[in-house]
Amino acid sequence: MIERYSRKEIKGIWDDYNKYSIWLDIELAAAEAMEKLKIIPKGVVKKVKSKAKINVKRILQIEDKVKHDVIAFLTSITEKAGKDARYLHKGMTSSDVLDTCFNLQLKQSGEILLKDITQLLQSIKKQAIRHKYTLCIGRSHGIHAEPITFGLKMLTFYQEFVRNKKRLEDSIKEISTCAISGAVGTFANIDPRVESYVAKKLKLNVEPVSTQIIPRDRHAQFFSTLGIIASSIERFAIEIRHLQRTEVLEVEEFFGKKQKGSSAMPHKKNPILSENLTGLARLIRASVIPALENIALWHERDISHSAVERNIGPDSTIALDFALCRLNNVVKNLNIYPKNMKKNLDITNGIFFSQRILLELTAVGFTREDSYKIVQKNAMQAWKNNSSFYDKIVSDKKITNKIAVNKLKKLFDFGYHTKKINVIFKRSLKK
Repeated sequence: MIERYSRKEIKGIWDDYNKYSIWLDIELAAAEAMEKLKIIPKGVVKKVKSKAKINVKRILQIEDKVKHDVIAFLTSITEKAGKDARYLHKGMTSSDVLDTCFNLQLKQSGEILLKDITQLLQSIKKQAIRHKYTLCIGRSHGIHAEPITFGLKMLTFYQEFVRNKKRLEDSIKEISTCAISGAVGTFANIDPRVESYVAKKLKLNVEPVSTQIIPRDRHAQFFSTLGIIASSIERFAIEIRHLQRTEVLEVEEFFGKKQKGSSAMPHKKNPILSENLTGLARLIRASVIPALENIALWHERDISHSAVERNIGPDSTIALDFALCRLNNVVKNLNIYPKNMKKNLDITNGIFFSQRILLELTAVGFTREDSYKIVQKNAMQAWKNNSSFYDKIVSDKKITNKIAVNKLKKLFDFGYHTKKINVIFKRSLKK
């Protein structure tokens, strides 16, 4: 991922130095286990640990010649640690190191993403509670439907990210496995107890059965979860973009005092952060299909997944970290305009009370079909003529012959649409 969209903490997980440090941790943990099992001489780990140094530049130099990253790493360590390093990697295969490391990096990245989601949830919750009863129009197909509250709108996003957090927790658990089983996964050349020791040391779970690699369905789940979270980000971003349109302007991204909009039009304040989030979401989702395709590898191992994961591992997690933090900033600093929400509610002159009238007509004896025709006729006339729906209803003798005008007036009550808001909030925010 480019620097523009990279935050320091998660970026550090994916740099070469950290990767090779994890490799060394894996090798040393395996050697510790072998010492305890008396497979290699006692004291090897202490000697190697005291001398071994990670030299990224040197590793890459060796790899350029030998064309094998793990061999290059081991050669570099041996150059510093001396003959005792020969006990490293005993009975292991490259995948033992690579896969265990990759899973650990995904776990570390996932834990940062969990913190990001937790912070975002706090910000969304604050806005939801603050605007619990702030009336705005609900839209279906982009068309005015019935009144809701802005708080309820926020609450839908809150619950979505609660689900996303649970999905990510499950995916982290799924990906947190360790395989130290040797060539084709048979433990022919290494004791299974070594694997158990390494897993415990790294706070991972033992992979119950592997081929030569950890099964990629685990990774597919992880990256699919990132894709779902990205889509939730995009849904939120699109909502903000629509609501910020000039003719709507119910919300607006924070605009700094020295901030500039269009290079050509000084009056512009564009929803650039939300647009950026939409783009980042596309990028993150692009990793899902390759991750799914990585499941189907040849026999016990091939490396067709390797180049894919070298890219999607850092790029997807780094991009999602950035996107979650950006969205949190947008939500925290969002300008919200209740007066504009009320103005937009009034645009249609109350025709959104149509269902209330429909239900009342059926209650007093009209068939649903006849009720619908009567209400639709009046609603369409009000819409076409930009006139009051209420006036149309109370002027219709078919209606007033059955329902008194004072009762009809009570049907045009915004409180009718908000009476269950608290119920929804209570069940959505319960622990």
